[in-house]
Amino acid sequence: MGSATSSMAAKFAFFPPDPPSYDIYVDASTGKMRMSDVLNHQREDVDVDVLKISTKKGNEIVAMYVKNPSASMTLLYSHGNAADLGQMFHIFTELSLHLGVHVMGYDYSGYGQSSGKPSEQDTYADIDAAYKCLEETYGVKEEDIILYGQSVGSGPALELAIHLPRLRAVILHSPILSGLRVMYPVKRTFWFDIYKNIDKIPLVNCPVLVIHGTEDEVVDFSHGKQLWELCKEKYEPLWVKGGNHCNLELYPEYLKHLRKFVSAIEKLPRPQFVSEQSTEQLSEQSLTATDQKSRASTELREKSRPSTGQREKSRLSTDSREKSRTSTDKREKSRRSMERSGKARNSTDQSERARNSFDRLGDMVRSVGLCNVDCLKQTALEA
Repeated sequence: MGSATSSMAAKFAFFPPDPPSYDIYVDASTGKMRMSDVLNHQREDVDVDVLKISTKKGNEIVAMYVKNPSASMTLLYSHGNAADLGQMFHIFTELSLHLGVHVMGYDYSGYGQSSGKPSEQDTYADIDAAYKCLEETYGVKEEDIILYGQSVGSGPALELAIHLPRLRAVILHSPILSGLRVMYPVKRTFWFDIYKNIDKIPLVNCPVLVIHGTEDEVVDFSHGKQLWELCKEKYEPLWVKGGNHCNLELYPEYLKHLRKFVSAIEKLPRPQFVSEQSTEQLSEQSLTATDQKSRASTELREKSRPSTGQREKSRLSTDSREKSRTSTDKREKSRRSMERSGKARNSTDQSERARNSFDRLGDMVRSVGLCNVDCLKQTALEA
């Protein structure tokens, strides 16, 4: 079943450029790997590392790391279909410069000069290898990473995102709900579907920015809208009016909105992580404090108890008084019972009125919430 899924995915989801748009060579003067056919796009002030990374699936993928000396965060970019690093080189260097971030881009297995054949599971292994390279080679921390997934790249980006609890943020550029939903408007997820983003997006806990063109002819605009609606931590989306699947970078609002998002993310406190050991220590301290309070409370109750003799004398004296009040109490209890019955009916009426009032308030809040969402969508579309 798994091989059938992979085969089906390869047929309709992956179109690596053929031939690749670049080659890899070793610079004799520096001993570093370089990408050919991109030199005309590279500025002298751009520092780029070209690497080959091994994946857990046994493939060797090509990656590029664009450094920015003033950056505090790193963009891990999963590119779209029918593209490779040679075509994305200029975009990556410009994003690094204008957003003030480091950028790690990588080619999927079977793309560019990466070995192997593309499949859903291979792309998951590819992005995992790129992420580990950031950690191990460049010392980048999870909480300083923003995942960027474009088109089919939204699949591996979201797959990694749900496994990173301290991830800083996610950007989805012309994303897909799932592979099958690109071709057919199905209402449920089938076992043979791929990149089931619709089921994963609710599990992402960090801020998510969604960018989509309103005239996208490849992945319908509704994909981006629905994914945004399913986000836990929504950020103001960018619906590019008139934009299609492959030209959103040409619109001025694209870079402007990305800058705004990155700036907002930088100002947020970094996600905190509490280790299991720290959690256990806090639990032990809490239990110890609870035990101490419990013992103190018990001692206080013991001290406040009168002696057995005193209690007995008090009980005999009370019995004699109780006998004289028996008949009076019976009459009093009967009267109070009637009063309580009347109050209970009044209380029930008040409770029912309060519940009805609360239900009406809930309806009002829900209607306002829906109105706000619709207004936000309309504002974004008009922007």
